[in-house]
Amino acid sequence: MDLRKLKTLIDLVSESNVSELEITEAEGKVRIVKSAPVGAVPMVAAAPAAVAVAPVAVAAPVVVAEPEAVKGHVVKSPMVGTFYRSASPGAKAFVDIGGQIKEGEPICIVEAMKIMNEIEADKTGTVTQILVENGNAVEYGQPLFVIE
Repeated sequence: MDLRKLKTLIDLVSESNVSELEITEAEGKVRIVKSAPVGAVPMVAAAPAAVAVAPVAVAAPVVVAEPEAVKGHVVKSPMVGTFYRSASPGAKAFVDIGGQIKEGEPICIVEAMKIMNEIEADKTGTVTQILVENGNAVEYGQPLFVIE
């Protein structure tokens, strides 16, 4: 098997969800294995010689901690963006912990693609928790406030 074909096979395996590939041809057999620990150099066995391949980075699994049980109504981010507690730097925050809020009143801004989106309270009550720090990135559906 020529080296160009071997390189193409290695690239295909490293870019796909396939963890192992074995091909048998008249010239010999090739086995490519991607499941090597980080830092190890996987080997490609080609009859009759072995060829070293560049290490393949294995992504570590992402462990997401379950949120603690929250008592009250949770206001979630309707979009991905940057969370701001006030309309401009140095301005008073829309709401603080212990503050009374009415449904429809602005409680924060989420900036997405240079557009400032005012997020309104969807429930009347008292803000008991602010779950995001000013200026931090937020994801779609991420809890922002707890209202009781």
